[in-house]
Amino acid sequence: MIPEKHIPTKAFVVEAPHAPFVLQDVVLDEVRDNEVLVEMKYTGLCHTDIVVQEGGIPLGDYPAVLGHEGAGVVRRVGSAVKDKSLKEGDQVFLSFASCDSCSPCKDGHKGFCRDFTAINFGGVRGLSAADSPISTPGGQPIRGQFFGQSSMSKLAIVNEASVVKSGSAVSDADFAALAPLGCGYLTGAGTVLNVLKPKSNSRFVVLGVGAVGLAAMMAARALGVETVVAVDIVDAKLELATSLGATHTLNTKRITDLAAGLKEMFSDGVDYILDTTGVVPLLQSAISALAHAGTLVFVGVPPPTGSLTINPLEIMLGCKRLIGAVEGSSEPAKLLPQLLEWYKQGKFPVDKLGKVYNTDSLDQALEDLHAGKIIKPILKWGDL
Repeated sequence: MIPEKHIPTKAFVVEAPHAPFVLQDVVLDEVRDNEVLVEMKYTGLCHTDIVVQEGGIPLGDYPAVLGHEGAGVVRRVGSAVKDKSLKEGDQVFLSFASCDSCSPCKDGHKGFCRDFTAINFGGVRGLSAADSPISTPGGQPIRGQFFGQSSMSKLAIVNEASVVKSGSAVSDADFAALAPLGCGYLTGAGTVLNVLKPKSNSRFVVLGVGAVGLAAMMAARALGVETVVAVDIVDAKLELATSLGATHTLNTKRITDLAAGLKEMFSDGVDYILDTTGVVPLLQSAISALAHAGTLVFVGVPPPTGSLTINPLEIMLGCKRLIGAVEGSSEPAKLLPQLLEWYKQGKFPVDKLGKVYNTDSLDQALEDLHAGKIIKPILKWGDL
């Protein structure tokens, strides 16, 4: 039986911006009425975790525990949790948190929650680290509930908004493969399903075939989109994209301009482009590659020093749309079950994307990710 208060566990702590992830002892406080205690089995590493760790996105107080692609088992349920079917022993996937009360949340687009930044980067309990459920054994507060969960921890006190119960038992191998569902895979697939909604005869382009881009590409194919173009600078990733359903590939290292390369394939342009790269010159060219009434969706974040020049006349006369999307404008409780079903049907083979690392191999996982050797690193907590 896990005690009610002062729950000891281990977590990867970032002491300050640019500091490394360090596995150390931490203590959790009580599970509040709207929270769930989850024993993490697997945690996907997302690019956002790394950007925050490197100081690229302001977080507020440090030290902090990051992680927002958790998959684990429920160990305690708060008395006021809305999902009354949730019980100890249930397998759950963890996703982002939302206020559940603003108009976008009520409309089922929780990725567009008006308080998304404050809740997910600041912490659901409050913006101060003192409000966090995590501390050092000596009592120093550690910022937690990053994206409602801080799943780079063996045990985590998770806000109920971040918890999605698995509809049926999932094997250990599948549980590992599916751990990143709550962010990376949800973002790519959700943007296709909820924002772009392409038709079967659409020409759909993905810029950057990492975890988000490949999930978007697989979702488009699952919807029956006949023409899917994968764009990247790494041939091995383009080969993987082809094996997962891309009908065309384009290596931008081998062409002078994205728009010219795409218009060699499709003289009148393409209907939809989803960008996961945030590379400004690529985005600039992508606008020109759009066909009449085409749509470009930004998922990748351009650097603050970048400057994207937009020609209003080109946008207006071409009836082109430029859209920003967060977490696929999705509602995790609805989208994750659909992605799980697609996975079982073989339509969403994300098991081809991940590699599992033990917690003592985090540095190797990060090195492999930066070197482009893997698409999605996944931490296994095991008996830690």
